[in-house]
Amino acid sequence: MPRPAHFEDARVRVDKLIVGPFENNVFIVRCKGTGDAVLLDAANEHDLLLEVCRETGVRKVLTTHGHWDHIQAVEAVRDAGIDVGIAAQDAEMLPAYDFVIADDDVFSVGELKLRAIHTPGHTAGSTSFLLEDEPLVFTGDTLFPGGAGNTSTPGASFEQILQSIDRRLFTLSPEMLVLPGHGLDTTIAEERPHLEEWAARGW
Repeated sequence: MPRPAHFEDARVRVDKLIVGPFENNVFIVRCKGTGDAVLLDAANEHDLLLEVCRETGVRKVLTTHGHWDHIQAVEAVRDAGIDVGIAAQDAEMLPAYDFVIADDDVFSVGELKLRAIHTPGHTAGSTSFLLEDEPLVFTGDTLFPGGAGNTSTPGASFEQILQSIDRRLFTLSPEMLVLPGHGLDTTIAEERPHLEEWAARGW
């Protein structure tokens, strides 16, 4: 039975899979015009991800950051011939990778374009991905409903993550749908008014 799309319009279909013990969100972004597809975060449950990659024609994985819960299936997808990319600052956290993702890099997915937005703070290389000409931004563990991602781990910075959110994400249009690395979606409009509250509480 076909899975219902998480988001769909005339140009794009986005599927969401929830995998692993930390309930990571994995997203498949597919161009409806060409059938080309990309996967965001090869997080876990590699057999399921490989099945979906075969079904949807995924040839590339874009990684939001290098924390272990987001990369458990990296070796399996690479062994299947799928290229994996990550920001240089987090690259050593992966067992292996095929290309480096720089700020403002644009990845073509058929007729679609995903633009990398460097949003450090959760990790040094944390990267969000904006689907250009669509109301979608994939924020990894940088922005969630109700606040910023965790900054209690080594190499993380609460000040830096707030700066990333304020300068790189909250400058996007208010109706932008935020698809994070765990949990539910939100919007820029819903979260933007609360930045000072997050700063004051310190997390």
